[in-house]
Amino acid sequence: MRPLTAGDRDAAVGLINVAARWYREFLPVEELKDPEMTAEEWDGEARRLTWYGAFEAGRLVGVMGLEYVRDVALFRHGYVEPADQHRGVGAGLRAFLESQVRGVRRIIAGTYARNYKARGMLEKSGYRLVADSESVLRTYYAIPESRITSSVAYEKIVPARAD
Repeated sequence: MRPLTAGDRDAAVGLINVAARWYREFLPVEELKDPEMTAEEWDGEARRLTWYGAFEAGRLVGVMGLEYVRDVALFRHGYVEPADQHRGVGAGLRAFLESQVRGVRRIIAGTYARNYKARGMLEKSGYRLVADSESVLRTYYAIPESRITSSVAYEKIVPARAD
């Protein structure tokens, strides 16, 4: 696991767009975006967050972003290569990002309400569904209205660190 660089962009964008095809199983056609992310959008996100990647034998198998907004850390854009799912890649990446969080007491992760894979992983990892997801998403995320109304937010309290 390591922070991604501009040199990793094409592999990361390719992975995101392949993994995001899963959204076709639960999103209405009008909410689908293809591609899910362009190189320019990745660059724009990289100005606000730090991209991290999970690698196996030099191959990028998972990506996730860590963004600080106000008093929280946001987990953004978590994707795992479909062929590498169900092997702990996403959980490992999430745990690694949790270990990188500094200076805040809360981590927030948003996902589509119907994305049972992401929701299950978050719940298994100790994240709790927030009571007012829409308010939290509006406060901390810069995402389209359709994504706010079709998503939920989870949170986890960051344990105090001695470092």
